[in-house]
Amino acid sequence: MTKSRWSIDSLVLIFSFIVVAQLLSYVLPQGSFDREPYPDNPAREMVVAGSYTAASEETEVTMMPWHFLLAISEGFAEAQNIIFLVFLVGGVIAVLRRTGAIDAALHGAVEKLGHSPWILISGCLFIFSFGAFTIGMGEEYVPLVPIIVSMSLAMRMDAIVAMGMVWVPYGIGWACAGTNPFGVLIAQNIAGVPLTSGMGYRLVIMAVFLVIAFHHLYRYAMRVQRDPSTSLVAHVDYSNGFEAPEDISLTPRRVAVLVVFLIGLIGFVYGVKAFGWYIAELNAVFLGIGIVSAIVARLPAGETSRTFIQGAAEMTAAALLIGFARTIEVVLSDGQIIDTIIHAIASVLENTGPEVASLGMLLVQTICNLFIPSGSGQAYVTMPIMSPLATLTDVPQQTAVLAYQFGDGLTNMIVPTSALVMGALALGRIPYGAWVRFVGPLLLKLFAAGAVFLVASIHLAETIGFTT
Repeated sequence: MTKSRWSIDSLVLIFSFIVVAQLLSYVLPQGSFDREPYPDNPAREMVVAGSYTAASEETEVTMMPWHFLLAISEGFAEAQNIIFLVFLVGGVIAVLRRTGAIDAALHGAVEKLGHSPWILISGCLFIFSFGAFTIGMGEEYVPLVPIIVSMSLAMRMDAIVAMGMVWVPYGIGWACAGTNPFGVLIAQNIAGVPLTSGMGYRLVIMAVFLVIAFHHLYRYAMRVQRDPSTSLVAHVDYSNGFEAPEDISLTPRRVAVLVVFLIGLIGFVYGVKAFGWYIAELNAVFLGIGIVSAIVARLPAGETSRTFIQGAAEMTAAALLIGFARTIEVVLSDGQIIDTIIHAIASVLENTGPEVASLGMLLVQTICNLFIPSGSGQAYVTMPIMSPLATLTDVPQQTAVLAYQFGDGLTNMIVPTSALVMGALALGRIPYGAWVRFVGPLLLKLFAAGAVFLVASIHLAETIGFTT
């Protein structure tokens, strides 16, 4: 569902950014770019290269010391469409889980794949990456870790392999997501490109990433099978605590719920391309999925309502984080310094070429995810700067979104500030250091491949649909 359970530390950090944004307004020179409508989307505006002008004495502003507090309400108002989306999608996903369809599908698929190591590994990589690619699943995977650990141990592998089968595809799915409402759709909304656009290229990237991940994971699994002493968790006791859950049968009703869900997603993607659907239609589609699924599963109306409200309530932390993160741009804009910051960064990158600029974006997004383990929060902190920067450095907006996805998603596998990562490792009894030793080399391979795909997207923009 969501990428992580946000702690107060994330909110403190983003609130600190808001305060810093106001303090910067007192020391940075004020200025602005001219803006003009996007050629393919007149409703959105883009900066005009070379048009930056410093503010005159008459147009300079001085914000009151408490302005950042007033701006918070405006930040929430500016982000209202995404906040509503998060609440509604969270409620609907809770209803889907209440039907038992999602958990039954995940458990059943993993159980049927457990005949040989390569089938189990490849099957898990596909299933879990697909869940993250479509609706940003991740939280739902945590309870599966002990189950897959049990299967790995039974096949003479170890818990590292089990964690890799769950968490590696989770990170890859987020990094390459096409319809994830908590990540890519938010970034695309900020960048002003059509929702779900460029999905074909993202699918190709995900396929390549999964091949790299399979090679890394399968090679380690085979090594452990040959010599258990080479396991990175050979010293950990796994003699108890890994029992299978109850009621995971994939009944006809649950199959029907999954079909309703897939039809809804496919219908929305078609609607975006054929009719220009956007956030409002996405909300409507998800509500329709929830209502029809509840009817198919024969959930009582009262139970459906309570489940929906509970699921939406669990999104409160995410919604708050989005609103506060959006406030950073509000304060920078009110202080007339956001364009100054963009101009300064662009001045450094303008002679390096779009290729280097895109890799610089990837580096920034990767660093940011270490401090903001929230896909939606990070999008609102970084994309308001990265989107106009992309225009000034001739980087396609879709490439800027992709840099955000890579920096956000790939580090999901390892970032220690993520409660999901640490919780999953705890369930699998895997020391963090052992996990880093395993997944660190894989991340280097994936980031190298990601850098190639970023640069390629600049030169193949027209071919892969990255020009919109």
